Amino acid sequence: MSTHSRDYGKDNSFKRERDDNDRQRRQRNNVDRHGHPDRRRGTEQRKENSIRDGERRRDRRDYPGEGRRSYGRDHDDRRRKEDRELDNDRDRESRRDHDRDGNHEPRSDRRQRESSRERARGSRRSASPKRRSRSPTRSKSPTDKAKPNFNPSGLLAAATNTVKAADGTSTVLKYNEPPEARKPTLGWRLYVFKGNEQLELLHIHRQSAYLIGRDRTVADIFIEHPSCSKQHAVIQHRQVQEKDEFGGAKAVIKPFIIDLESTNATHVNDEVIPTTRFYELRAGDVIKFGLSNREYVLLHDEST
Repeated sequence: MSTHSRDYGKDNSFKRERDDNDRQRRQRNNVDRHGHPDRRRGTEQRKENSIRDGERRRDRRDYPGEGRRSYGRDHDDRRRKEDRELDNDRDRESRRDHDRDGNHEPRSDRRQRESSRERARGSRRSASPKRRSRSPTRSKSPTDKAKPNFNPSGLLAAATNTVKAADGTSTVLKYNEPPEARKPTLGWRLYVFKGNEQLELLHIHRQSAYLIGRDRTVADIFIEHPSCSKQHAVIQHRQVQEKDEFGGAKAVIKPFIIDLESTNATHVNDEVIPTTRFYELRAGDVIKFGLSNREYVLLHDEST
């Protein structure tokens, strides 16, 4: 900033104070005495900025990842403090050895002890970060926890399908009727034969389903042969859709039989039917259960 020396005299203190105030204001506003921008002042400011930027870049290069001069100063202070403590330890050790032995220790032994002490100090310093690094692994260690299972357990179905006997025993039904179960409109009957002799006549049109098996508690049609299962098969009347003579769909109630995974199977017209599947029955079909010799002939009121 250019300044001009002026001779104010003894009685011009007011003018001197005014000029000083103007000069300070120009310095703050970075202008010369004519009110124009002071280029020299700007050049000095740029130099100061460049020096400050160089120092910042130097700090970032020396301490990458931090970029703060305060970190560098703190780091240097800490290093100096540790060096001073190490020097003090060395002096105390040398004085203690000197007082104990009465003579100076050989330089080679002293260097070996100092190097071993520095290695021990370095190992203690390097042990602390390892302890910090192990702490996250402890928190992330996998824990075997049983996940909740929301699948149906079958307990509710077993409770609703349980039949209790008079003696207190209970039996769980293996079969549930489907939604299309209906009572038949035709009078279906089963004629039971053993050889050429007719043993009995069973009417199977009074309800929608009939359970066949050896368990008297739940069976609608009881069979005594030991080769038959307790819950062997079910005759189920179902409402199905079929085409009429004009090609339209109409609802018809037909009888079906389903094998409940019995031990010795169910036979229709001397053929084994698949288990757990509905098999359509027609008038005149002959049904056999297990290894029994009894034959069940299916007929209805309109069959000839």
